[in-house]
Amino acid sequence: MKSDTRPIHPAWLRATHWLNALAVVVLAMSGWRIYDAAPLFDFRFAKALTLGGWLGGAIQWHFAAMWLLAANGLLYLLMNAFSGRFPARFLPLSPRAVLADLVAALRGQLPHADPRHYNAVQRAAYLFVIFDTALLVLSGLVLWKSVQFPLLRELTGGYETARRVHFFAMSALIAFVMVHLAMVALVPRTLLPMIRGH
Repeated sequence: MKSDTRPIHPAWLRATHWLNALAVVVLAMSGWRIYDAAPLFDFRFAKALTLGGWLGGAIQWHFAAMWLLAANGLLYLLMNAFSGRFPARFLPLSPRAVLADLVAALRGQLPHADPRHYNAVQRAAYLFVIFDTALLVLSGLVLWKSVQFPLLRELTGGYETARRVHFFAMSALIAFVMVHLAMVALVPRTLLPMIRGH
């Protein structure tokens, strides 16, 4: 029986993955600097964790990474849709399957033998990140051009609510990244296919 010689992750997926990772790092660090200029809560981020040096510089970095994330994320979605990868990798999905795989993962009994197959927890996490990133972009548009996007502003509850939506959506994305990195550390053989395809 011949082994499957197709790449686990095609080149377009690897490219969009690493560009999204770069965009998220720049967005987070520049966003923390912007946050520090007008904090929502009673804390600030350490300057060493921020990017831009000053508010104007942080905003420039943030906008540059925003366009990268939006364009690259759209390309990722289109390629997943037109290649047929989206339903193959992310569906079907049910709450029962997610719960069962989550319990198995917490017990250390979740298999990782086939890197081409996403378990239900992975499917749910990746779908969550897609929706969370869309929410980040939409709430970011409200913060950037509030007057030009009145419908978006109203849908997010107004400018100040949009700031909170944006903050918590970014916090959720950073939490996902931390868990994602922890999973890669626990199953390091999953990293190589994202670098070289196999």
